[in-house]
Amino acid sequence: MIQKEPSSRFRRQMPERPKDEFESKLLDLARVSHTRAGGKKMRFRAVVIIGNKTGKVGLGIAKGHDVAFAVEKATRLARKNIIVVPMSGETITHEVIAKVGSAHILLRPQRSGRGLVAGGTVRVVCHLAGVKNISSKILSKSGNKINNARATIEALKQLKIHATSRN
Repeated sequence: MIQKEPSSRFRRQMPERPKDEFESKLLDLARVSHTRAGGKKMRFRAVVIIGNKTGKVGLGIAKGHDVAFAVEKATRLARKNIIVVPMSGETITHEVIAKVGSAHILLRPQRSGRGLVAGGTVRVVCHLAGVKNISSKILSKSGNKINNARATIEALKQLKIHATSRN
């Protein structure tokens, strides 16, 4: 039996959702447990970085009963914690050092065409912020992605707009 497609007057009209301006990246996903008197309580911790590649970036860290809930919650928190990065062209305005926990991060502006010279977490944060020419160094031995991401966000918060760098 051949089924006819319903006419347009019966077809449900779904409203088109606006395109999301932010791109997100899952930085870390870990299974964590809490030991209580009743036993172990398993959760998932997600670290999400979002950015629009034009100067806005945010970091969200959240726990949830399952992976999808943790990622969604972290994305929601990242949207709340968005910062605006002052830039001079395609680089940052000046050199800056930040320390969070045991993580020390150094960010330096670079001339045009140099590229994104950064590794790991710093690279992801700077890429999503839209910084195209930067040199960075993780000065500590910290391999902790969360502290490195927080230190990078803190360094970007410390940036000031100079009178000479305005376009």
